[in-house]
Amino acid sequence: MAGTSPAMTPEKWINMGTRSREDLPNSEYQRWEKRFSVPDYVFGTAPNAFLQSQADMLPEAGSALAVADGEGRNGVWLAERGLDVLSTDWSPTALGKAQALAKRRGVALRTVEVDVVQWQWPAAQFDVVVAIFIQFLTPDERRHVFAAMRNALKPGGLLLIEGYRPEQLNYRTGGPSLVENLYTRALLEAEFGGLSELRIAEHDSMTSEGTGHVGMAALIDLVGRK
Repeated sequence: MAGTSPAMTPEKWINMGTRSREDLPNSEYQRWEKRFSVPDYVFGTAPNAFLQSQADMLPEAGSALAVADGEGRNGVWLAERGLDVLSTDWSPTALGKAQALAKRRGVALRTVEVDVVQWQWPAAQFDVVVAIFIQFLTPDERRHVFAAMRNALKPGGLLLIEGYRPEQLNYRTGGPSLVENLYTRALLEAEFGGLSELRIAEHDSMTSEGTGHVGMAALIDLVGRK
């Protein structure tokens, strides 16, 4: 079972740049709260297929940050791999389900309710940062969050990202409806070109993640090291 890192207790994380619920964009906050309020896990309880395919890249121990982790399927899987995981989301309902999933799986999972745009991100704290389908950000917000993700990695730390490409608008099997929220190779190369061992893969693949992501999807994956 992964333990809590002695460098930062959960209580300290919670006080780092969070906003009250009243300060969050209300319609967006309520949309996700409503979506996660159903009994089932919207995106299932199995880890994302791309993330699972990178198991051999993960360290045997260390700290991991699961960005906008929702109901915890990816954060719990990382904890099962022996990592000390901090799972973030702005939905308390989702985080409650993440903790319930972790308990059922017999692992420890630290969770914190944050708005990733306003959060005071830690610097050089994580061996692994994972961001799977976090495409709810505007281009300006995304630029800030991508920089924060890079900064949050320790030297040599591993970054794993999966998102939808603009072609996803033809499939309509998940993801945002705004093309500016989607990823292209050029965008990811511009943001993460300074990473070492950078690999970007574009592919159309079947997805089966709960009821939220089902069917053929236009995907793009990124693997890199700081």
